[in-house]
Amino acid sequence: MSLIQIKNLNFRYDGGYENIFENVSLNLDTNWRLGLIGRNGKGKTTLLNILCGKLKYSGQIIKNVNVDYFPFKVDENKLTLDVIQEFSSAEDWEIIKELNILNFKIEALYREFYTLSGGEKVKAMLTALFLKENEFLLLDEPTNHLDVNSKIDVENYLKTKKGFILVSHDRNLLNNVTDHIISLNNSNIEIVNGNYDIWKENFDRQNNFELKQNEKLRKEITKLEEASKSNKDWSDLAEKEKQNKSGNKVTLDKGFLGHKSAKIMKKSKVLENRKNKNIEDAKSLLKNVEKIEKLKIIPLIYDKKELITANNFQIVYNKPLFKPVNFSIKNGDRINIKGKNGIGKTSIIKAIINNEKNYNGILNISNDLKISYVPQDTNGLRGTLKEFIQENNINESVFRAMLVKMGISQSEMENKLDELSEGQKKKILLGKSISENAHIYIWDEPLNYIDIITREQIENMILEYMPTLLFIEHDEVFCNKVSTKTIMITEPL
Repeated sequence: MSLIQIKNLNFRYDGGYENIFENVSLNLDTNWRLGLIGRNGKGKTTLLNILCGKLKYSGQIIKNVNVDYFPFKVDENKLTLDVIQEFSSAEDWEIIKELNILNFKIEALYREFYTLSGGEKVKAMLTALFLKENEFLLLDEPTNHLDVNSKIDVENYLKTKKGFILVSHDRNLLNNVTDHIISLNNSNIEIVNGNYDIWKENFDRQNNFELKQNEKLRKEITKLEEASKSNKDWSDLAEKEKQNKSGNKVTLDKGFLGHKSAKIMKKSKVLENRKNKNIEDAKSLLKNVEKIEKLKIIPLIYDKKELITANNFQIVYNKPLFKPVNFSIKNGDRINIKGKNGIGKTSIIKAIINNEKNYNGILNISNDLKISYVPQDTNGLRGTLKEFIQENNINESVFRAMLVKMGISQSEMENKLDELSEGQKKKILLGKSISENAHIYIWDEPLNYIDIITREQIENMILEYMPTLLFIEHDEVFCNKVSTKTIMITEPL
């Protein structure tokens, strides 16, 4: 067994006001399959960058294995085989054996890397890393943007491996491939033996216990404060009884005074000590409790039943990307567009929002239909949050409250948008859309990089307010919970 030892790790970004990590000590077995979870901005990618030596820190990291990071930079003009061999020095037969596990088309080895699909690139890079010896791998969201089939291939591949940390917000993936979970909590970092569901069960049990304990202590503190007040009232009454008044002259019964005062002071001290202990016990609770704030969306109801219809519709670039499809979107529908990567799912969305003209068939969009759109990427986010709010004419108070509920602090809102994590950027786009009143919400892979808690918030919001929704998403848990229909896109004959 080999260990990676982290001792008294401290880290803060230049110009930052708060430590990302403070006095963190962990022991990681290099045979574990670790899942790394936490809300966006908690430092998941930062921890990976520290482990692979990209960031300076104080403290100590002791390891006797090499550490590699996914994704890594590639010369995309090289043949795929050369890219893999450059990183792994593996024989051709070893590479082919690994790629077969991933259902990778072997002929793609002899094409330039840039010609590969997103899923093929991920599979090639994972193969290159896992073929290296004495390696501990840091996998930063390898299944983002992958279609269902590619995700299954990667999942099955990772099941056969060990010795990695996987950053992912995909609950199915974490459950199926990990045997330990590192959780970046509000006040500490903990390691749990088991997959995501086991961690979640333990975390919820601890939170529920602390909530009940906190309520019990709060009630007891209130009772102690009332008892203390009653004790003071008795003290005042006893003081009067100790005095024998004769005209203007007051004579004190000193023996009685001493006895009663000592008794009252002793009782007061006991009450005060009990109250202080309960207050200290209460302070130790609830530090990691994640209160899932409710998100609110106010959709508009269109005055006609059908919002969008398509007949014999297909995107065409020189040739059709998929078989013709027919679909109808009505008030209250929540429709998931499914199909392999590169088949044209995003192009359907772009045709609806009038950014795509290359199609055959009929596409009818109702007049005066108000659409709220979340794009797949966040590259357009620049400047400050204040500027973003002004440019998009957003209700600032509603929008900022939405972001706080999704885990973005007021101090983080002061950062430039391009300095935020990818998950925080996606929350900016989602928060904008949720804050808008629209007849239909069209979201293109809205959950990429979004933490699990926020995913649950969005799921709960959709099920409560039931907006009309057209979306592309590869999180199967989310899709199964919220979708009412599916548009399946398949390759043309």
